[in-house]
Amino acid sequence: MADVGCGDQRLPLIKGRTLFDYADDLQAQVPTSCLRNGYCHECVVAVEQGAEQLSPLTQAESFLSPPYRLACQARIEEEGTDVRFTPLRRTPQILSASQSREVDLNPMVTLDGTNVYYDDEWVDTFRGHVLGLAVDLGTTTIVLELIDLLTGDSLSVVAFENPQRFGGSDVMNRISYDGGPHHGELQKAVTTAINRHIANMGEKFGFRRQEIYEITIAGNSTMRDLLFRLDVQPIGTRPYKSTVEEAFRNGERGTTAVVERSRRLGLRANIHTRVYGLPLIASHVGADTAADLVAIDLLEPPDDQIVMLVDVGTNTEVIIAGKGRMLAASSPAGPAFEGGLVQYGMPGYEGAIESVTIDGDGNFGCRVIGDAAPVGICGSGLVDLLAELRRSEMMSERGVIGDGRERNQSVLLDEARGITFSSEDASHLAQAKAANYCGQLLLMRQFGVDASGIDRLYLAGGFANYIDVDNAMAIGFIVPVAADRVEKIGNAALQGAREVLIDRQRRTRLEQIVPQIDHVELETDPTFFDTFVDGCMFQPMLP
Repeated sequence: MADVGCGDQRLPLIKGRTLFDYADDLQAQVPTSCLRNGYCHECVVAVEQGAEQLSPLTQAESFLSPPYRLACQARIEEEGTDVRFTPLRRTPQILSASQSREVDLNPMVTLDGTNVYYDDEWVDTFRGHVLGLAVDLGTTTIVLELIDLLTGDSLSVVAFENPQRFGGSDVMNRISYDGGPHHGELQKAVTTAINRHIANMGEKFGFRRQEIYEITIAGNSTMRDLLFRLDVQPIGTRPYKSTVEEAFRNGERGTTAVVERSRRLGLRANIHTRVYGLPLIASHVGADTAADLVAIDLLEPPDDQIVMLVDVGTNTEVIIAGKGRMLAASSPAGPAFEGGLVQYGMPGYEGAIESVTIDGDGNFGCRVIGDAAPVGICGSGLVDLLAELRRSEMMSERGVIGDGRERNQSVLLDEARGITFSSEDASHLAQAKAANYCGQLLLMRQFGVDASGIDRLYLAGGFANYIDVDNAMAIGFIVPVAADRVEKIGNAALQGAREVLIDRQRRTRLEQIVPQIDHVELETDPTFFDTFVDGCMFQPMLP
């Protein structure tokens, strides 16, 4: 008999039941706020198998394309084969931790007696709490940190998958989606998710949403501007500049930072709450990178050393600073190392292989998140796997597995689950790696420094935090600097968003330094193509 499954749970397939009915019985968490009538668009699931067994797309689902459905609308109509689905909003192993350090308590929101002020403007009568929310708005994941603005203390951190995934896995796809007939759906999806988690935190910690008076947003140019209901189409076409950046460069505004009332964006907080979007640096080097600069205290280029920052994600940003100069560049790495394009690739959820070794006999050893049965392999595991395949000579530097006589040969990582890794998988990863390679190497050449001249290499972001640095250097994923010069800084974007929430002076200084950063368009470099080809090789970065 056919069945319906989510994760490892299964139930018999019964005609007429919705996927939401099964989610309830399987204890799969699928959000909704509209009594399951299709209005809220929250209950998005990915149908991985058996989509043909389901009812046709309804009008409420018109904004979706395969494999995505609304759980409340997708109804079993046939009984032939099994159906498998996954809630879109899963809880991956998202890096929420960041550096903790003393920061001057000087927020925009203050309490004077029983009156709450934003800057010098009265906004409310004291209700019991004065709170702020720092947001790391990533393409793949979102992290929220609730801050007590009277003490500077962190009260709660929550992380979840960005629900905009139905619009594409990278920013260019989301730009295209937002420019189509379903404009606004991506903004609605992310604000609804943030509101839900604000409500959950309120229930847990005993506060009302009206006690949140400021929200700071760190995100790449596309993610930030989507949230602020700005036109993101110019970011997707040359010269790839936000409307805000263009206005700044034309002298029409004084900063690339943006401020808006929360109610205008659909965020549920105090009626007077301001939402502050950190400044964009240039093009795809966005507010998340600006937040990184705050986190590593790089609000002035150092005179006595050269510092390099690499923030790895679907879009990788690189900054080099020193001797009175700061250069920045971005490279579109794409989703390959975050679960896309690789057959058994997946984000860092429970069941993902996160570390791989190969012994002298060619046997694979795998560590799995949550000590569960493996269902796929995430980015840190892929980096390990590539390095180990090269080290054991099971894969050539060109990514060919085996002797190359058979097309698309593969290796078997887990026999029980049939998890494999093929030459085609390696090819997709090679191109993603090459983007990272170009971003770092070409910017170093523009600055006039090689690996030996880098005094400090900061690795930011969740992906970078989990990778084995030696393995990443061995395949040319990051620049090969001495190990004692490398520092993983965790979720620096969240830390930066938190620090500008707590200290207005850091916000002011950030807005001052950002225009002084020189943006480098890598694709205009005459050596770009040759460098990209070199970067596709699984070998240490060339000088």
